[in-house]
Amino acid sequence: MIRLISLLIAFLAIPGLALAQQSPTDLLNLPIDGSAAAWIIRTFGLLTVLSIAPGILVMVTSFPRFIIAFSILRTGMGLATAPSNLVLISMSLFMTFYVMSPTFDRAWSEGVQPLLQNQINEAEAVQRIAEPFRTFMSANTRDKDLSLFVDIARERGQSVGTADLIDYRVLVPAFMLSEIRRGFEIGFLIVLPFLVIDMVVAAITMAMGMMMLPPTSISLPFKILFFVLIDGWNLLVGSLVRSFN
Repeated sequence: MIRLISLLIAFLAIPGLALAQQSPTDLLNLPIDGSAAAWIIRTFGLLTVLSIAPGILVMVTSFPRFIIAFSILRTGMGLATAPSNLVLISMSLFMTFYVMSPTFDRAWSEGVQPLLQNQINEAEAVQRIAEPFRTFMSANTRDKDLSLFVDIARERGQSVGTADLIDYRVLVPAFMLSEIRRGFEIGFLIVLPFLVIDMVVAAITMAMGMMMLPPTSISLPFKILFFVLIDGWNLLVGSLVRSFN
């Protein structure tokens, strides 16, 4: 876990790491032989990149699919606050680290370590760190979504890269769209059995003449019991993890 967090920080702060290696002063201290303007620009840029770290985590990893599926599960079961948002987000984060661990390890060994050992420069390090994420996103992006953003980019006269190396400004939104779609597909399959339980309970209560009794108050225990008996968490998490290429 420490390695994964360090990799993310290093990926976001490559210029700062390189400058810190070249200068004997601390990164946030005023350089001895540099101008104040350069220090302000460097510090502002580093803090800005670090502030968007959660957004980068969402954009280029498997996090959206997990959080969408878990949220739809909670809604389908009729539970407003259980599990809490903190639990769902934490589960999604750790499942994301589990799925992305080969990508993180490859980026660490091929990009961050050579940079820390002064074997490559900053530009090459950024390229090596980003390449495993490109491979992961390309393997999990639908061709239809990718073609959509490629066509839009060409209509606007923007560069889309080559067939093997799609530009990130095309690949990232296509990957996010694919992840959201797959998350809703899985969510539909999750909600369907709970919907059947709600319909059966509603039909029984109507037939018994209990018009004023909310069907959800009766179906909720049955839905929880059904989910527990089929070992739902094991099935759901296992299916989500196996759904990634």
